[in-house]
Amino acid sequence: MSTTGPYVAWFNGLGRGDVARVGGKNASLGEMVTSLGQKGVRVPDGFATTADAYWHFIDANGLRKVIGAALQELAEGKSELAEAGKKIRTAVAAGTWPEDVADAITSAYEELCRHAGKDETDVAVRSSATAEDLPEASFAGQQESYLNIRGKDALLAACRRCYASLFTDRAISYRQTQGFDHMKVALSIGVQRMVRSDLCGSGVMFSLDTETGFPRVVLINAAWGLGENVVQGAVDPDEYQVFKPLLANPDLVPIVAKKLGAKKQKMIYASEGDHPTVNIATTEAERKSFVLGDDDILKLGHWACTIEDHYGCPMDMEWAKDGETGEMFIVQARPETVQSRQGMDAFRDYVIKSKGKKLVTGLSIGGAVVSGPVCRIDSPRDIARFVDGSILVTDNTDPDWVPIMKRAAAIVTDHGGRTSHAAIVSRELGLPAIVGAGNATKILHDGQEITVSCAEGDEGFVYEGKAEFETIDIDITNIPETRTRIMLNLANPASAFSWWRLPTEGVGLLRMEFVVSNHVKVHPMALVRFDALKDEQAKAAISTLTAGYADKGEYFVDRLSVGLGRIAAAVYPKPVIVRMSDFKTNEYADLIGGAQFEPKEENPMLGFRGASRYYSPHYREGFALECRAIHRLRETMGFTNVLVMIPFCRTLKEADQVLAVMAENGLKRGEEGLEVYVMCEIPANVILACEFAKRFDGFSIGSNDLTQLTLGVDRDSADLAPLFDEQNEAVKWMIETVIARAHESGTKVGLCGQAPSNHPEFAQFLVRCGIDSISVTPDSFIAVKRNVAEAEAATPSGRKTAQAGRT
Repeated sequence: MSTTGPYVAWFNGLGRGDVARVGGKNASLGEMVTSLGQKGVRVPDGFATTADAYWHFIDANGLRKVIGAALQELAEGKSELAEAGKKIRTAVAAGTWPEDVADAITSAYEELCRHAGKDETDVAVRSSATAEDLPEASFAGQQESYLNIRGKDALLAACRRCYASLFTDRAISYRQTQGFDHMKVALSIGVQRMVRSDLCGSGVMFSLDTETGFPRVVLINAAWGLGENVVQGAVDPDEYQVFKPLLANPDLVPIVAKKLGAKKQKMIYASEGDHPTVNIATTEAERKSFVLGDDDILKLGHWACTIEDHYGCPMDMEWAKDGETGEMFIVQARPETVQSRQGMDAFRDYVIKSKGKKLVTGLSIGGAVVSGPVCRIDSPRDIARFVDGSILVTDNTDPDWVPIMKRAAAIVTDHGGRTSHAAIVSRELGLPAIVGAGNATKILHDGQEITVSCAEGDEGFVYEGKAEFETIDIDITNIPETRTRIMLNLANPASAFSWWRLPTEGVGLLRMEFVVSNHVKVHPMALVRFDALKDEQAKAAISTLTAGYADKGEYFVDRLSVGLGRIAAAVYPKPVIVRMSDFKTNEYADLIGGAQFEPKEENPMLGFRGASRYYSPHYREGFALECRAIHRLRETMGFTNVLVMIPFCRTLKEADQVLAVMAENGLKRGEEGLEVYVMCEIPANVILACEFAKRFDGFSIGSNDLTQLTLGVDRDSADLAPLFDEQNEAVKWMIETVIARAHESGTKVGLCGQAPSNHPEFAQFLVRCGIDSISVTPDSFIAVKRNVAEAEAATPSGRKTAQAGRT
């Protein structure tokens, strides 16, 4: 396609150096067409009008004087913003096209139609503002876009409306706030072939995690129909995350998050009326189905990486899938502007100590906690009602809401995803927000005191009243180096990325049962033996959760592997030690459908738990599902940094039985680099440490159970609490002995627990013993690092160095 003169430029003739001429949006489209097409990234054909075309239109209609006068009256307080904006927009909309500009636009459109093989192809018409002396200025979201425009007359009318949108109230307000001269800002218009995503789906993606800044994932939102609903937050989209470092291997499927959105409506082409698009309700089947399959998710992940690599910075992109051809396209790309500008040396954590009743749940944005009164507003027209410093509660937002959002302490919306307008603006303003809450406007009322918590992972919560919380500033610039490996205890996939900046040596304890409880929710035996389940209420709940899975066991494997994968991704390629499920029978019984499959025990702590379950006919099929999840995590998703750990293994015979069952289910110790650890939490593990070391690759000392069983103290007994002491000499003898015997056998040994954080002298004891690793909760990581560094400095270097060599 050829350039048609000073007023129109084809995308394939543009690059990112043309921002002053065609605006950032159109320059970026041109850059991708010219530079990334050969790398497989597809962008729909199109052209852009230039800044010269805009000024020619303005001057040909004598609009400089009209615009200047209206803005002068506004500046002098002689008119309101709404009045001035309307006067300018009316004048621009009434303007006539200079013949040469109109000819350039319509000629380019005709050529686009010929290329598409249609008489009147449908196009998207998007605004792209630019300032000649401010080429880096961002005008995102300030002007209008129009979809499904057909024919030359309709195109010219849409272009004229784009010009007028340079003077919407929000655009005028934005330029005033930024100190930009209104008469130095021009508008370019992008005219791009429509992707028939009204017949399929579309959405937004970022090349990093938008909440934590974790740079090694791609976040994708998807909804049925045209993408405006996702951008505007008018729909609750599906959400996917892809782990970038493993995308290069075509045999792997490194998808670490898949969340089904409600997607209650979709935007499609209108068959009649003045508006070219219309929202309709989605079908039940659409609401229950993911918009994208794994192949499409991975393709978008690859494209996000390609685009990010080319631009050299994290990117915010819009995509669309054509329902007629099945082809995927990128329709916009711009640099991400929030997380990529955050410092790497420090971050803030919040710890909630007490809270009221949970009122509302949604997606968390911003990672902070705020308390305050509710101010419920249905329209930006009610801006005068808003009380500064209150918590804005509304259905969803668009750019007209920004003046109110700037005055809020936090924001809660019924609809929207992580890439919606409310989410993006909240991040830019540094505000915590909960989006996609569903029913917040029905539950929360004006003046009600609430707490908005966005510091508990992917989900955000609204609590009744003022919660008590602590703010912790974490500085990672002066964390000392240690020979002892300091690892993390993690169990919540939703918050795993929050700690990616910590210089950890991996995850020393990942409790599988936490992921089962919160992400799977169903007892595995209730899935395996669903037909035999007697609890009809549980059956109904399981049927709902497993909808779309032909095999109910596959639901368990899928949910568990994805949840574990998210944690494995957070520290990859450093090791992640996954402890197979260690519920007690009463805890297993609390899972959906679990009561039928669990015995009632007087003392579950010493009952049917840990290794003894895995080979038992009462749970063996359930353990097989756990093994399948680990196998998928390592072999299909690619997280070979995942190791396995067996809890509460009482005897050597039991160890052999468990290892045999694992091998039957594809997890054979030593194959494909698989290491298998054992918890050291029973005195027998210490007494027979050398024999256990022949069967396992490492020990992890569970100090709570080891203390309980060494001292004969029920750790849950309040009356015996003074006797429960991990630093008791008998317990320390157990720990010192197993470390020595493990090292004699050439086996690694670590400890997972809080004692090294709470008691610096205990950290010193472990270092003197030559412990290889210590695994702690993230909030105590820095304290333990410092305690261990001090202990190492006080420990004779020869002894520690000798032990350290056995890692």
